[in-house]
Amino acid sequence: MNPRKILVTGAAGLIGTAFWSAQIDKLDLRLADIDVQTLPESAQRFSLDIRDLPSCLEACKGIDTVIHLAADASPDADFMTSLLPVNIVGTYNMLLAAKTQGCKRFVFASSAQAIEGYPQDLQVHENMAPRPGNFYGASKAFGEALASMYANDGQMTTIAVRIANVADFRPGETHSHRDVAAFISVRDVVALLRDCVDTDLSGFHVVHGVSDNRYKRLSIDKTRATVDYAPTDDGFEILEGRAAQSE
Repeated sequence: MNPRKILVTGAAGLIGTAFWSAQIDKLDLRLADIDVQTLPESAQRFSLDIRDLPSCLEACKGIDTVIHLAADASPDADFMTSLLPVNIVGTYNMLLAAKTQGCKRFVFASSAQAIEGYPQDLQVHENMAPRPGNFYGASKAFGEALASMYANDGQMTTIAVRIANVADFRPGETHSHRDVAAFISVRDVVALLRDCVDTDLSGFHVVHGVSDNRYKRLSIDKTRATVDYAPTDDGFEILEGRAAQSE
């Protein structure tokens, strides 16, 4: 098995596209999505329906690390028709397939919605238990719990990344305080996922996906220490037109 062979599910989505666009020349990637038409023909593409376990098993063959981004990300998604088969059964299928095929690392895209039930004026730390504010958040809390269980025997490292508000802020725009405090730039989320791939870890870990905002809805103190995360951007500074570093 190539130790650098990485499967990215949901590769045609916003985060998946940003990740492979930045890393395709640096990593050995297999890009998977239910529709691969928008993925580059030069890449190793895999048509994957995560609701189908045999397809998940095939996708994980020869893979060292899985970055599992595929999901219904709508906070308003219907539980029975979408969240249950896609976010819950699909995540179960992918973790089971990764473990069965001998994958060594599983990076699970959780969400800030998994902790949105905490009061808005409380900063959430990585060691705090999930407290979902909606069914979508509950589906991500399930994924975190399942990822934790799959790390128990020490054979596969699992990392749950509570990704917050991935956005492209522009100076002068107006956003809610919560959305700015939960902001993570595209380049910071790509860097965080790469850190989760590269850092020497074992067991189960929760890390937080926000940029270096002046105020952070989710703390990144432990995330910095765990995966050496060094975010570049600050949502407040971007909106004020005072970005710390140009693109």
